[in-house]
Amino acid sequence: MRKGEPWLLVEFPVVDYRELLALQRGLVDAKARGALTHDLLLVLEHHPVFTLGRRGIRSGLLVGDDFLAARGIEVVHVERGGDVTYHGPGQVVAYPIVDLRANGWKVADFVNAIEEIMIRTAARWGIQAERNRQNRGVWVASRKLGSVGIAVRREISFHGLALNVDMDLRSFTWINPCGLAGCQMTSFREETGQDIRMGEVREALALQAEAIFDASFERVNPEQLYAVLGTTRPTNHSP
Repeated sequence: MRKGEPWLLVEFPVVDYRELLALQRGLVDAKARGALTHDLLLVLEHHPVFTLGRRGIRSGLLVGDDFLAARGIEVVHVERGGDVTYHGPGQVVAYPIVDLRANGWKVADFVNAIEEIMIRTAARWGIQAERNRQNRGVWVASRKLGSVGIAVRREISFHGLALNVDMDLRSFTWINPCGLAGCQMTSFREETGQDIRMGEVREALALQAEAIFDASFERVNPEQLYAVLGTTRPTNHSP
């Protein structure tokens, strides 16, 4: 890994998916033109949303538009790899915005590193998660605990991982998660039977990312990050 500038670690609360999608694209563009030299890790939770990756098709959603509209759940098509997945409160999401070439990462090795972050974070709570040779993400036996899907533009990664911590898993029954019919999802709470503090999981995940990426993190708040881009945070964001 490249040594030098610290990564920027930016934590958001529960935030709208489209805001973070636009932010990621802006960060990638800024890095590509040299206006931003730091790599970054964005850590957050999302309001309920289904996202369809490059392989995602509408039939992966098992419910109709009226059903989703009644529950205020949006469907967003995105450029990441993978199929359909769900994000919602109680799920830790992390987006590494990384110059892969400058850091000497091959895409497959980078995805392995992202999975390793989830595996080591789960181990902190005594959960034995592992990879699955057929399907990306991390699993506890046949139950999926965490998902991964990235995009790469001009050698810069974005999108990332989603780790189920203490969330309502029923929303996953309305889709074929990651395109897998009958896939059973699980969470830290399901596996441990314990109340889980999201802040503790966020912190553990950041520590594991710092170690696995061999990085030094500098914490900045969202407003400071937008200032780095020479703009302000959208006024319609959730607090």
